[in-house]
Amino acid sequence: MGKISAKTGNEAMAEAMRQINPDVVAAYPITPATEIVQIFAGFKSDGLVDTEFIATESEHSALSACIGSAASGARTMTATASQGLVLMQEMLYIASGLRLPIVIAEVNRALSSPINIHCDHSDTMGARDSGWIQIYSENAQEAYDNLIQAVRIAESALLPVMVTIDGFIISHGMERIEIIPDEEVKGFIGEYRPRYTLLDEERSITMGAIDFTDYFFEHKRQQIEAMKEAKEKIIEVSKEFNSRFKRDYGLFECYRLEDARYALVVLGSTGGTVKVVVDELREDGVKAGLLKVRVFRPFPWQEIKDTLAYIPFIAVMDRSDGLSSLGGPVFQEIRSALYDIDSRPKVINYIYGLGGRDTKLHHIKQVFQDLQGIDRTGRIDGLINYLGVRE
Repeated sequence: MGKISAKTGNEAMAEAMRQINPDVVAAYPITPATEIVQIFAGFKSDGLVDTEFIATESEHSALSACIGSAASGARTMTATASQGLVLMQEMLYIASGLRLPIVIAEVNRALSSPINIHCDHSDTMGARDSGWIQIYSENAQEAYDNLIQAVRIAESALLPVMVTIDGFIISHGMERIEIIPDEEVKGFIGEYRPRYTLLDEERSITMGAIDFTDYFFEHKRQQIEAMKEAKEKIIEVSKEFNSRFKRDYGLFECYRLEDARYALVVLGSTGGTVKVVVDELREDGVKAGLLKVRVFRPFPWQEIKDTLAYIPFIAVMDRSDGLSSLGGPVFQEIRSALYDIDSRPKVINYIYGLGGRDTKLHHIKQVFQDLQGIDRTGRIDGLINYLGVRE
């Protein structure tokens, strides 16, 4: 058993970064992720890591420096949030297209405007098609564990990874977590041996070349296949992590789903709130359950389809709106995954918690009550719903 400690989500991620001891961290501060690299910079000044720490003039510059670092064969990490991730947007695609195993500790925060520093998932959902693996964390323990696993996942899949926590809810909330001993983390992640680097004189490579109609499609197809294959690599890393440290992770978590008639699908910290409501409803005889998505990219559509196929009433909760007039991005993908089932579940969407709006137990209970109403009447009155918003 590791050391039990009280840490915020930001502290937990910084601690994981200390134990990973990356070769390079390039970063620019942004609320509520500033604390991660601020704490890590303290580790650097105290001589606890060997990392080359680069303080850049913007998030665009931070990820640009990370790309140069990773291309030269260095194990590379950074942290950001919200507008910072958006400012990185151009470089997100370059990092993934070059197949560089960079890891970002990302703190979910709403995008402006209006200006808001609190949690929703609009930042990472805006980057969902940028070619980065996305892993969502319910609490500080998961954030710590996921960030350690992300290094192995990125380096085995040759794809960049962002590990997320909900801003302020988890990033600044103190929790009990178990810290793995330093040497065991070091043994788990291993020594980084890059397959290709710009500095390898024996095997020269080209990165960032012009690639017009002749080969662009083929190179993109390779990237697409790598993302598909990443699911198995994520599972392999998770199994090894569980074998060593007795904490089990997969592509998603099922909570009391075996015989559920009503299920919610969520990402992030809301999973803990839903579990409390599920337990209360079960005591009242309501067959409620939860599917908490951990890995949103690559989207585990087949596995989710197989899991939800026999649950007749499902509500997907999105902490962002796709602004498409057809609900949130998680809803659209879950509904698409279930489309070709002969006896399809009835699936509705709830947009909730935008800009950090509290989502309380009675809100979750209302969603389950709505599903029960659909069960009684056979009628869906609202496909897309807005939970907790003032009318």
